Amino acid sequence: MIELHNSATPNGQKIAIMLEETALPYTLHTYDIFAGDQLTPEFGRINPNHKLPAIVDLDPDDGSGPLNVFESGAILQYLAEKSGKFLPDSGPLRSRAIQWLTWQGACLGPMGGQASHFLRYAPKGQDYAAERYTKELNRLLQVLEKRLSESEYLAGDTYTIADIAVWPGRAASFVMGVDLSMYPSTSRWFQTVAKRPALVSAMQRPELAAPAKYMGRNQKLSPDEWSNMFGEHMHAAVSR
Repeated sequence: MIELHNSATPNGQKIAIMLEETALPYTLHTYDIFAGDQLTPEFGRINPNHKLPAIVDLDPDDGSGPLNVFESGAILQYLAEKSGKFLPDSGPLRSRAIQWLTWQGACLGPMGGQASHFLRYAPKGQDYAAERYTKELNRLLQVLEKRLSESEYLAGDTYTIADIAVWPGRAASFVMGVDLSMYPSTSRWFQTVAKRPALVSAMQRPELAAPAKYMGRNQKLSPDEWSNMFGEHMHAAVSR
């Protein structure tokens, strides 16, 4: 049994998709990150970085007892290796899958997150930052488009954890004004992946539907919500 500690963000959705794809049994624990649910000492013992998602494997393969895993890329790789699915044991396909998984975690995810912050939550007057991260996000989307013009899936002709890592963020692209129809190869890939029964099952779960504060631009947060997401409450959690 896997415990999935989650919020309805693209990072959280990708782990739910992976669990549905692998048919590993799991329970879902939903957190309100605006309310600061992730900042408790209890959750800090699962993920010292106090970010979601995280999992607890109650029955790891070595029989050592519950294992906590955090960071979405690391979770995807762990679940792939546990299930024997969506990541080959060796060879070029495995290497390419890990390369694109790392690219998502090191480049596309962080740059998209920064663009999202400055377009959706930051106070007005942050034009340079919004422009800088939006341009870098657009550059990375061109990298993605080029790759998918050459290959059916990110790692090659087989669906892997790299595709699972990238897909949810593209589902949320409209929030930042990205029209996937402007990227025909990415759009083709997106629609192909979107039809997978396990993905449909995961995305239909009401707990994974993004609340209003995740959507649209120029969101207004209360002082407590801002502190929990970006301010003193968030920073203080790691020193408890």
